[in-house]
Amino acid sequence: MPVSIRHGKRAGDWPVAIVRAKAVVANMSVVDKVALATGIGWKNGPCVGNTPAVPSINYPGLCLQDSPTGVRFADLVSVFPAGINIAATFNRTMMRARGLAMGVEFKGKGVNVALGPDINIVRSPRAGRNWETFGADPYLSGEASFETVTGLQANGLQACVKHYINNEQETNRSSSSSNVDDRTTHEIYLHPFLKAVQAGVVAFMCSYNRVNGTYSCENEHVLNDLLKGELGFQGYVMTDWWASLDTFGTLAANKGLDMVMPGEASPSANHSYFGPALVNAVKTGQVPTSRLDDMATRILAAYYVQGQDGNDYPSVNFDSWTSSRGKHVDVQSDHKKLIRSIGAASTVLLKNAGSQLPLGDNVRSVAVVGSDAGPNPKGPNSCPGRGCDVGILAVGWGSGTANFPYLVDPLSAITAKANSINATVFSSLNDTDLGAAKNVSSGKDVAFVFITADSGEGYITVEGNPGDRNDLNAWHSGDELVKAVAGVNKNTVVVIHAVGAIIMEAWIDHPNVTGVIYAGLQGQEAGNSLVDILWGDINPSGRLPYTIAKSPSDHSADISNGYNVDYTEGLYIDYRWFDKSNIAPRFEFGYGLSYTSFSYSALAIVYLGGGLGNEPQAPTGPGSSLSSWLHDDWMTVTFELTNTGSVDGVEIPQLYIVPPPSANSPPKQLRNFDSVFLQKGESSLAKMYLSRYSFAVWKSIEHRWEVPRGKYGVWVGASSRDRRLYGEIDV
Repeated sequence: MPVSIRHGKRAGDWPVAIVRAKAVVANMSVVDKVALATGIGWKNGPCVGNTPAVPSINYPGLCLQDSPTGVRFADLVSVFPAGINIAATFNRTMMRARGLAMGVEFKGKGVNVALGPDINIVRSPRAGRNWETFGADPYLSGEASFETVTGLQANGLQACVKHYINNEQETNRSSSSSNVDDRTTHEIYLHPFLKAVQAGVVAFMCSYNRVNGTYSCENEHVLNDLLKGELGFQGYVMTDWWASLDTFGTLAANKGLDMVMPGEASPSANHSYFGPALVNAVKTGQVPTSRLDDMATRILAAYYVQGQDGNDYPSVNFDSWTSSRGKHVDVQSDHKKLIRSIGAASTVLLKNAGSQLPLGDNVRSVAVVGSDAGPNPKGPNSCPGRGCDVGILAVGWGSGTANFPYLVDPLSAITAKANSINATVFSSLNDTDLGAAKNVSSGKDVAFVFITADSGEGYITVEGNPGDRNDLNAWHSGDELVKAVAGVNKNTVVVIHAVGAIIMEAWIDHPNVTGVIYAGLQGQEAGNSLVDILWGDINPSGRLPYTIAKSPSDHSADISNGYNVDYTEGLYIDYRWFDKSNIAPRFEFGYGLSYTSFSYSALAIVYLGGGLGNEPQAPTGPGSSLSSWLHDDWMTVTFELTNTGSVDGVEIPQLYIVPPPSANSPPKQLRNFDSVFLQKGESSLAKMYLSRYSFAVWKSIEHRWEVPRGKYGVWVGASSRDRRLYGEIDV
């Protein structure tokens, strides 16, 4: 089906949709209003979440469906590269295109609400669902959040961002309290959700955990003060599935909760927090009628603003639980092309000693080693929820998955390429048979060693890892496999399919390890995307959306095994901590190599509008605290990029702000980036905008954003530690 954007269904339509919804709600019964807010129960409808039809207003109910990588529990759908991979592209166009294609597939299946994207922050590198997110930096995550939501909702689908808020680990996720200070909340963890609101997102999913002692889904500060107050969110908030409402239960409605999913209070309960309990609470005055009206208005306004009441919105045509009941509508279109492109663009080249890559057509013998290079013998969907690490790793496990229509493994793709150039492939897919690995690798022109590390949602345990990873080591004795092959082959290239960072100190400096490729989780076209990079059909341009450390202890935060998850590191996560503590990473945030080279020159910083003027602090009030600051182009930063190498390629220039001491902020923070394609020898003027918000810090006592006065550095380079240009400005 063609991918097209229907104009006019953006955030600006909210006033009209709200007026219409209020008029409808004014004539509804209490029972019907409550029905809008209450799921019908697990497996009582075709989707993972369903709300009932309300015939009195010609409302068919909602189908809510996972996942952030594709339509879960359906056939004839695509499995896209993971969120962490799209973040690694640092490419806004690709971020939006991925969201748009996914939105087409969800809508084509009749889904009303896509449960994604996941926009939590990578705080600990071991966290199980890091692979679903957009990385460790709030600005990068925010841009990916904005573009993904915009794409998903462009054709009428509702997006539901999750998990709001501070759900940064799986361990004890349903009972622990994430204890976070106010400034850190605003500057790090809230920002991606702010960008989703800017994009017009219509739904939020509150998280399982407590926030500063109170469950997220009944936390008045989190839901009312921050989300609906400061951020001005006009849509509705649903629970994560069976999320606890410990203190308030039904009265969580008074705290800002708008919908319960999947309906019952717990998997074993036969009652709901809403439903009849909410009807009774309204009739007895425990929940004001005005609050119920607001809940119903928010849900209906979201339905109207996305145009889902139109005759062209399809009905649900699949069944999550009994596939034979579905109509088997093929929604894949030509999305495999986009998936392959994103897979390649998100691949990060970490090491390329002696420019051994890309390979030429003169290669005659290729060794392929490691189980990650091959297929799962029982099929890519054989493990429920992808809860195993057998064969090529293309997604993690849990509710963030979907069923592969096919999965291209690296061995098949490399073999096809080798056949086209008259090369021979020798393989050993047994991770523990080091003798076989040596035998197939010895004397070959190149030896590829595939290693992996997996993680996922906490309801599944894989190889002893209960969602969160037990450590940062490669799985299946991957370090030993690399050392064995490197011991017999002088051109050993390590390929890593992993959910996030691994420790590679055991072999990274081995002289025979000439190449290291971080492929991440590339989705259904994984093998083809990799081959595009290996033979240079596509010049690698992926950049790390997190830091890879030399030791796990180098990170400022780890998984807490207790019930208090104290964010004592504050603002200092990932590269912010490494910079502050002067710790040398193995590979820094934003790092990635290319087959060509680029030069930076002619930095210029220009104020637009004559400096700070009379606005040292942002205005306050619901929905307006950042409105003027977020959208202003306060200054421009321009510089010239030149491709000084011998092949065409994409460069990812990154702009970091270095604040003055008065800001009491991290040494540098990402504030813009771009993805610039240049032919060999070509130059281009790059232009990046900075707003007042780019310089702002949150003042908790004053409860407002302010721009500290002082001298700011403007750092432009190819990573968080590769400074090419530097200038200073007085604010």
